[in-house]
Amino acid sequence: MAEKFDNLEENLEKFIENIRQLGIIVSDFQPSSQAGLNQKLNFMISGLQDIEKCRQQLHEINVPLEVFEYIDQGRNPQLYTKECLERALARNEQVKGKIDTMTKFKSLLISELSKVFPEEMGKYKAIHGEDAPS
Repeated sequence: MAEKFDNLEENLEKFIENIRQLGIIVSDFQPSSQAGLNQKLNFMISGLQDIEKCRQQLHEINVPLEVFEYIDQGRNPQLYTKECLERALARNEQVKGKIDTMTKFKSLLISELSKVFPEEMGKYKAIHGEDAPS
């Protein structure tokens, strides 16, 4: 999989360099440089074809739109991954806290109900296999 990315990166670097050179030729265009311009345009077309071939190899890869927003804002796209992991960790801690709270509530509820309704709670515990509150 890494070689696919390396191939794409190499093709993109070649394409960018070709575009840079094309910009230089166009900015200082002389009729005598028409052959060089045509050659660079042909290189640009073949570069786009190479990039298209790479795209077909990487069609199964999905990139979240937020990553592109990070790039547009001039931020490092790896920060997106870091922030996603931090949000997931924070959410995990919240959910764990809720689970712990509900477990304590269940235990307290069973304990209190056992005091008020001992027969019914005995049946409940027999059905659910709970001898003592968990």
